[in-house]
Amino acid sequence: MLKRTPFYNLHEQAGAKLIDFGGFEMPVQYESIRKEHNAVREKVGMFDVSHMGEFYVTGDEALDLIQYVTINDVSNLVPGKAQYSAMCYEDGGIVDDLLIYMLGENEYMLVVNASNIDKDFEWIAENNSFDAELTDISEDTCLLAVQGPKSVETLQKLTDTDLSAIKFYTFELGKLAGFDDVTLSATGYTGEKGFELYFNKNNVDSEAIWKAIMEAGEEFGIEPCGLGARDTLRLEKGFALYGNDITKDTHPLEARMGWLTKLDKGEFMGRDALVKAKEEGLSRKLVGLTIDDKRSIPRKGYTIFDEEDNEIGFVTSGSRSITLGTNIAMGYVDIGYADEGSSVFVEIRNKKAEAAVTKPPFVK
Repeated sequence: MLKRTPFYNLHEQAGAKLIDFGGFEMPVQYESIRKEHNAVREKVGMFDVSHMGEFYVTGDEALDLIQYVTINDVSNLVPGKAQYSAMCYEDGGIVDDLLIYMLGENEYMLVVNASNIDKDFEWIAENNSFDAELTDISEDTCLLAVQGPKSVETLQKLTDTDLSAIKFYTFELGKLAGFDDVTLSATGYTGEKGFELYFNKNNVDSEAIWKAIMEAGEEFGIEPCGLGARDTLRLEKGFALYGNDITKDTHPLEARMGWLTKLDKGEFMGRDALVKAKEEGLSRKLVGLTIDDKRSIPRKGYTIFDEEDNEIGFVTSGSRSITLGTNIAMGYVDIGYADEGSSVFVEIRNKKAEAAVTKPPFVK
């Protein structure tokens, strides 16, 4: 039996096409992915992402536990700030990528991918030799993402909190649409200005919040958006998707996550393997690819070759860029082909399409 979010009935009423995603029945699109994508790039769109997982970590050694299981430096956080990070296995492979919110002294919230909730919880619990308590609050937590150039104007109608004062990767607890205790977080997965809104489904009328946001955004052309547009938007910005671009078989340094891998912060899970990988040098790297041939859309799993027909890598994510009108992808290539401007070939339906290696984001 697939799980459903509190917004399921609204998705059905809006004519959403529903699919199984991470064990949840989620909208992949409403009217069209193109329309939803463009709404977020040009106006405003709203996504139900309540399938994501949330954990509380509390206790005197909450910081120590999170420092040990993540690669970024959590000691840089202060209450009201968020951080992007990842968790690694001992061999450096990626368990998941996540957001870390510092709610207060010795109090954090971790936000993980829907398909990894149970795995992540068990993995953190296994490594919890600290005076810290881990609680899974996913079932009770709703999450809406309101994204796009008009997102602030839309939400500002519904709250007295000055949203323009909430800087990127910071958050405040406020009142929204008459409901208390809504976390207003200036974060998102689209590359546009926007907010992610967390609230407890037991304390808030979830459908009322959805309807209030849709009404507030009506003058700006707000669209309800599905996971299809979420994917095309994130790919244009070069954001990694777990299960595609990052997996247990990839490590952060080759996955363009070196900037958040703090090898000098002290001991953490996977550190020794990552130090070794850095010393030995990378053998491959996650790169962006652009293909001019409009008929050649690269997809996950397609093989990448050099001009002499040697296999040099594979595509991890690919699609037509709605914003640019060209075909784009991300994939791993041997390090000798990872420089910007390198020419490679992607096998698409038994034909090889020429691709140029580029450094994401594709849409600036």
